[in-house]
Amino acid sequence: MPSLTWIGKDAVLTHHRDVPFRLLEPVPELSCIDPLTGAGSGNLLVQGDNLHALKALLPRYAGQVKCIYIDPPYNTGNEGWIYNDNVNSSEIRRWLGEVVGREGETLDRHDRWLCMMYPRLMLLKQFLREDGAIFVSIDDNEVATLRLLMDEIFGAQNFVATVVWQKKYAVANDHKTIAPMHDFLMVYQRSPAWTRNLLPRGDEKDRQYRYEDEKGIFRPDNYTCNKTAEERPNLYYPVLNPNTGEEIWPKRTAVWRYSKERHEQNIAENLIYWGKDGTGKVPAYKRYKNALRNDGVVPQTLWLHEFAGHTDGSRKELREVLHDIPSVSDFATPKPTLLIQRILQIATDKDSLILDSFAGSGTTAHAVLKQNAEDGGNRRFILVEMDDTIARTVTAERVRRIATGYTNTKGTAIAGLGGGFQFCRLSAQPLFDATGEIRADVTFAQLAEFVWFAETGSGYNGQADSPLLGIHAGRAIYLLYNGILKDRSEIGGNVLTTAVLDALPPHHGPKVIYAAANQIGASYIAREGIVFKQTPYALEI
Repeated sequence: MPSLTWIGKDAVLTHHRDVPFRLLEPVPELSCIDPLTGAGSGNLLVQGDNLHALKALLPRYAGQVKCIYIDPPYNTGNEGWIYNDNVNSSEIRRWLGEVVGREGETLDRHDRWLCMMYPRLMLLKQFLREDGAIFVSIDDNEVATLRLLMDEIFGAQNFVATVVWQKKYAVANDHKTIAPMHDFLMVYQRSPAWTRNLLPRGDEKDRQYRYEDEKGIFRPDNYTCNKTAEERPNLYYPVLNPNTGEEIWPKRTAVWRYSKERHEQNIAENLIYWGKDGTGKVPAYKRYKNALRNDGVVPQTLWLHEFAGHTDGSRKELREVLHDIPSVSDFATPKPTLLIQRILQIATDKDSLILDSFAGSGTTAHAVLKQNAEDGGNRRFILVEMDDTIARTVTAERVRRIATGYTNTKGTAIAGLGGGFQFCRLSAQPLFDATGEIRADVTFAQLAEFVWFAETGSGYNGQADSPLLGIHAGRAIYLLYNGILKDRSEIGGNVLTTAVLDALPPHHGPKVIYAAANQIGASYIAREGIVFKQTPYALEI
């Protein structure tokens, strides 16, 4: 299989493993959570470098995300945008200097872009459920390299499609060569367990069902197929219009869709339509709306602007909500909410978790709240935005207004869609201090997420109010830390002793116990089916 090589690749192949774990620190004054109902607490907006943010989110959300959508820098070299659409931004240049080193000084912009994307995609893959999928927006600058990069990380066998989205409806007449009218969406599944949904039929499709008989509402469907008599001689035969007695053959470049036997069955079941007055020259097949096995439309790879929105509309959409924030004008090409809604309709169910680690103006959150309002869903989102100013004044403010309501450019009050979010920043210091010890301010609940992830590779969604974190693959996983057993045992219950062991919630099977030290003999440990792991050393994940 072809492989992708670039300058700096060796330096970033395992970089995602070296990124330190940091803690998520809530910022209540920037959050939008209903104090009475707690509405919105299931959604997260994290401000910070997305590489560090993804690593911090893994212990809580690994293997739990149904759909990832990202809109990474397109690598156009455009320096003018506040959220730089290129790989020459100061943040990326600093990161490359730290990770790639002097070799990075010779990188061209494609090398830098690949160095930036590789570790982020490696982390994103770990978030997906087995039945999950990732959608990546991209343009012609990197679509070829992205395809090879995605093949390498997600597996070529998990490629689903490359969608062409018509982002513009008007041609730029001053363009020097051929005016670009589209972007791409590259789609990969986590595994063959992923299945796509059908899209809503919409009014246009429903209007096709405009006829009715005793069986119900139906639409006429083509009775021929695009084959010749030479190719399908068994489907080339005359049929009789019972109302006129006329014998009718298919056109010379076509044949009937149905065999003679199936045609006779269609007659018997009154499934043939001969027009309003019954004198039609060509039969049609009656397709009844109530007979649809799945009431929807199969997604396709061409998304016209009428179907998925366009950038002109998305700019107006953003300014309608944030018309009083000057920096909004710097967002030249935000994505339309309709585009993200189409992704949600195809790739999520009503209780799915959606992740966007290049959040920008917050379109993904807007689309999630809008889709929930339209179909009664309870989808949740995780957004990551690197720029502090954008995260506070654009991303968070847009989602807040969409959730709680706002006044548009015409002064009209627009009702909120409901929901909200918790705003978090990354801790300045990693989970482990400079000496390799767990920081003193880390709580039991915070460490429990990392222990569970280290042991299972999946995100932790337990209550973290007991030393027994849960059962995984038949093994009970315990954590002794920060006095979880309180005064019932020595040293706050952080050391494994026989007394502490007796105080633990029981499990009749193998046990994994994380603790600061072990004072039980090896033979006793083995007899009890215990695997002891010492913190912090066993947590180098």
